[in-house]
Amino acid sequence: MLENGDLIFVKDDSNIGQAIQESTGHYSHVAIFLDGQVYHATVEGGVLAQDPEDFFEAGKVYDLYHYEQIDGAEVKKRAESLLGAPYNASFYPDGDGFYCSQFVAEILPIFETIPMKFGDGEQEISDFWKDYYRELGLPVPLNQPGTNPSQLAASPLLVCKERNLHDSDF
Repeated sequence: MLENGDLIFVKDDSNIGQAIQESTGHYSHVAIFLDGQVYHATVEGGVLAQDPEDFFEAGKVYDLYHYEQIDGAEVKKRAESLLGAPYNASFYPDGDGFYCSQFVAEILPIFETIPMKFGDGEQEISDFWKDYYRELGLPVPLNQPGTNPSQLAASPLLVCKERNLHDSDF
């Protein structure tokens, strides 16, 4: 089912997952499948490569997209060069390391940046993000250039392959 270069978009119900989805759309995380490994940026481990059985988790929903013109060898070379980079928890464009969609956009440079959003449909900046940035001691980077998983998935350059998959489907 997984093919080299597939982008894996994740929906989950963790607190931060819900906050990202409320602010940006359907997805809270994105990863890419290259040569049998899932490459992505995580809070816990920064940029890493995992076996698929370690990546897919119960309770999360996955959609697969593909970029037909991908140069898998070049994208993998870029991904491998960033392994071990820290997680960019600030989401600032010049922050140290990478957050998930920033990592994917870096290794597959087909995506534009957009103004970052942190609202929840009622407030321009949700209570979750106000608390998150208060703990970081930083202002919320509202309207700073960035990316998010839902924005990447909406790219006309991607083709949706499968929707609403669960860990048992892999």
